Amino acid sequence: MPQDPTLERLLTFLARSPTPWHATANMARRLESAGYRRLDETQVWSLSPGERVFVTRNDSSLIALQLPEGRLETLRMIGAHTDSPGLRLKPSAALRNRDWLQLGVEVYGGALLAPWFDRDLGLAGRVHVRREDGRTQGVLINVDRPVATIPSLAIHLDREANNGRALNAQTQMAPVLLQGGGDSDFTALLKRWLYEQQGLENVEPLAFELCLYDVQPPSRVGIEEELIAGARLDNLLSCFCGLEALLAADGRQGALLVANDHEEVGSASACGAQGSFLADVLRRVNAQCGEAGEEGLVRLIQGSRLISCDNAHALHPNFPDKHDAAHGPAINGGPVIKVNANQRYATTSETAALFRELCREAGVPVQSFVTRADMGCGSTIGPITAGEIGVPTLDVGVPQWAMHSIRETAGTHDIVYLIRALTTFVNRSRLG
Repeated sequence: MPQDPTLERLLTFLARSPTPWHATANMARRLESAGYRRLDETQVWSLSPGERVFVTRNDSSLIALQLPEGRLETLRMIGAHTDSPGLRLKPSAALRNRDWLQLGVEVYGGALLAPWFDRDLGLAGRVHVRREDGRTQGVLINVDRPVATIPSLAIHLDREANNGRALNAQTQMAPVLLQGGGDSDFTALLKRWLYEQQGLENVEPLAFELCLYDVQPPSRVGIEEELIAGARLDNLLSCFCGLEALLAADGRQGALLVANDHEEVGSASACGAQGSFLADVLRRVNAQCGEAGEEGLVRLIQGSRLISCDNAHALHPNFPDKHDAAHGPAINGGPVIKVNANQRYATTSETAALFRELCREAGVPVQSFVTRADMGCGSTIGPITAGEIGVPTLDVGVPQWAMHSIRETAGTHDIVYLIRALTTFVNRSRLG
């Protein structure tokens, strides 16, 4: 089957983005190669009409802007998040138990734990080091080979394992890393990896944020390759689709992509959707390119629209009763408008109508999702961003299976559909 270049770019992005820091760095590289200029929040900004710029915060969140040729009056905003549930190392990670070096972990977000057993696990993230001259520096590492595993307990030793046994993340999920003696100092391992990957010698690791991840690469699945399976589809799929749409912007309209970290743990951080990142950027950009003052900023925000993109729960053929009978999105049935009366999603009838029109213009199918009335509902950056800055917002997403598993599944057609709809959005002259 011919290889779709868009899907090939997606597979590459997923494979090279094991952490939010790597995802942000990879998006930044694509933006720079497309002519976007990097800004620094600590410096004075000088912006020009028609310019394309981006800025990062905490190395794990990113905002990119296509400025219009004339005065900035409205923005077509796309939102997503860079983080995914998983296992992260504790600060004093090394554990020694029965002749094994293991790693102490804590669960990040609402991870589905059972699929983490018996996987080939790599290690990636950010490390801050002290150099010989006394300077501190943050660097990324990615040990992209199987260096750890979490072995299951044999069925012979736990006959109730298939009957819904609870998992204890503190006592039962410590990965094994190294047997016996030898180089069993985790700090020494860090130094070795820093040298191998970054060429850093004589540095002292001071602190780290490291994640375990499955090194099995993402892949196309199915007789007709109608599925994509891989880690962190929630929500790197949306980051990718938003970036593709922004890069396809014709430049006539103001367009913005925001990819926040920490959505999976509530968004309450400096670089999360509940923080000031987006508001700070909008204020600075509007002061130079829009109608100056608080009045102008409010007019800009109220004239703009935000499409918050985060994957939706697809109808599972083995568990059809987990969906409302009239709201079970199908894989490859098109992007999903997510609705919740209790504002767990930010969609209103106005913003839903806008997206339906976008899909009609783009020639893509569209679906709706509402959770069962007797089940709880997750949330996204949509309601948080709408609440923080006041922009009219809707929540949409690609339907997927196995959300928050170590390996998730989505439809190849849906990814293309969402990119087409978002591209139509960033190039549309009217938002009403």
